[in-house]
Amino acid sequence: MENLVLITLLTPGVIFLGLSFLWLCGWTIRERPVASLTAGAYAFTFMVSVTLAVRMFLSDVKSIELSFGNWFTLHEYTFPLVIAVDELSLPLMILTIVMVGIVGVFSSRYLHREKGFQRFFLLLHLFAFGSLLIFSAGSLEMLVGGWELVGITSVLLIAFFHQRPDPVRCAMRVFVTYRGCDIGLLVAVFVLHHSIGTAVFSGLFSGNWPDQTFMGSGGVALTGGLLLLAAASGKSAQFPFSSWLPRAMEGPTPSSAIFYGAISVHAGAYLLLRFQPLIAASDIASIAVITVGLITALSATVIGRACTDIKTSLSYAVMTQVGLIFIEIGAGWKMLALIHIISHATLRTLQFLRAPSILRDFYETWNAVGGEMAPTGVHYEKIFPISVQNWLYRFALERGHKDALLDLYLIGPVSRLSAWLNRHEYHLTPSRMQSFTPAQVPPIMMEERTPDAAGRRIDG
Repeated sequence: MENLVLITLLTPGVIFLGLSFLWLCGWTIRERPVASLTAGAYAFTFMVSVTLAVRMFLSDVKSIELSFGNWFTLHEYTFPLVIAVDELSLPLMILTIVMVGIVGVFSSRYLHREKGFQRFFLLLHLFAFGSLLIFSAGSLEMLVGGWELVGITSVLLIAFFHQRPDPVRCAMRVFVTYRGCDIGLLVAVFVLHHSIGTAVFSGLFSGNWPDQTFMGSGGVALTGGLLLLAAASGKSAQFPFSSWLPRAMEGPTPSSAIFYGAISVHAGAYLLLRFQPLIAASDIASIAVITVGLITALSATVIGRACTDIKTSLSYAVMTQVGLIFIEIGAGWKMLALIHIISHATLRTLQFLRAPSILRDFYETWNAVGGEMAPTGVHYEKIFPISVQNWLYRFALERGHKDALLDLYLIGPVSRLSAWLNRHEYHLTPSRMQSFTPAQVPPIMMEERTPDAAGRRIDG
């Protein structure tokens, strides 16, 4: 069974490395071979993963752990290479394989004759490997590796149409949000290692999932739970970091389906579900998880009703459901949360892939019922007075004011710090930039000093 685990995990990574090598050598592969390789690879991987699940069930094996030693050792700190598959990770690994395979087949037609066809499939395979690494990681350090791969592929696919400024701008905003929230994950590794001596899951928890208990103290549970909540909230677009998700819709529809409908947006929920015994050991951490999920679910429901395009509406629907999953995790309903993740990912993938055809579907339904479709949201008019309705509508139009908060406390400070570091890296100051020709000034600095029609400076 160990070989089946390795085949399931490594197949997308091997395909990515092979296609990348050919691309770096200047060999352009035609669309049909790339599509056929993708479909065949994930069909094969699906059969291998199902075989693994059947053999584990028949043998009554609750978990499989593979250790490959340490990547490096520094004093008392070690970076263990541990892979673990159990009743939590295996269903999500199979879900990832199925969803990536479906999106790959869909993309071979959706992106036909697109200049970035090969680039899209390279990132899709890298994303699949990163996702499988997250779900099969046996330690928090290994999970961080997959977490970073998923994050960078997410940003690159949002900026897929890089010839237009909006996708690049939105991708940078997502990148900054990811970077800010991932600090919580990195600090959590430090806290767990120095408090318990290890970040390997088998050393943190006793028993098999879902019947596990945390082996650390309540103080460690509180600190680690809040840090992990910050990282999970950023990856899963929960309050107060949820404003990046609608902007991620700038990417191609297939990437929106697999990232923000199926896998990536649920990675934060998986992180909390994996560390639910740690969260359950602290009442404050549990309440914090429930509070974040509740605020996100309520605000996303209100905002989503004021959205004017289908993909943005779907993005807020995703936030609502993931918020409910956070509530389930905080309440300790682990099996319900796992079932919710799988069913929600399947539904949202279908909806995102059907998004370009949703308007035609609406008019077909409208014509089929003779133009008599009941309006939605009438019950809100009965529940709330007109003054509250107007306030909620303004709140929805302003997207809950979360953009302004993030610009003030996260996006703005990080952007200014990046610009300051960039100036020092190139030994430039704004006053000296006037003496450089456009070819000599770094692109990011040119963006910062782009003039408008009246000759005024516009910040990038």
